[in-house]
Amino acid sequence: MIYNLSYHQDRFDNSRRVLFGIDDVLELSEYIDAPLVGLYRCRILYDSEIKSVEYIPYTPKEINSLYIVSSDVDYEFKYANRDEFNRILLACGEADEVIIEKDGYLTDTTISNIAFYDGEVWVTPQNPLLKGTMRAKLIEEGFLSTKNIQKDNLSQYSHLALINAMIGFKILNHFNIIDKT
Repeated sequence: MIYNLSYHQDRFDNSRRVLFGIDDVLELSEYIDAPLVGLYRCRILYDSEIKSVEYIPYTPKEINSLYIVSSDVDYEFKYANRDEFNRILLACGEADEVIIEKDGYLTDTTISNIAFYDGEVWVTPQNPLLKGTMRAKLIEEGFLSTKNIQKDNLSQYSHLALINAMIGFKILNHFNIIDKT
């Protein structure tokens, strides 16, 4: 089963339009033939045309500690090259994951969008590094709202959730956020 295909299609079409100046539509559903058993991440490599489609077994990452790190990483589009994210994560040593702060505001982790709960509503950063498909769906449904979030405001929030197409909306019940900026 393919989740949220219309959101992936929108992001794919927008990326091709912005990066390659292409307006024609390649229907992702015609290229994806996902395995019927198991959980897989589908990686589609493309430029003006689709170059390859692969299925990678997916195991969710266990996250208990998150470091806040400052970076000017640019990730407006989803790229196969994740060297900068790997470098950021390796630089934090024992951290399970990092929350990236850019221009004074919290954005994303290296693997997901994020959301915070203030006791009444869930908010996600106004300007994430990547506008994820699950994030877009939850905003459209009215479950999430957007807001500029600074690390100094974290005490206003009681819960943190990770958001991506593979894990959905995962609330972390046990976590520790450490400021490494």
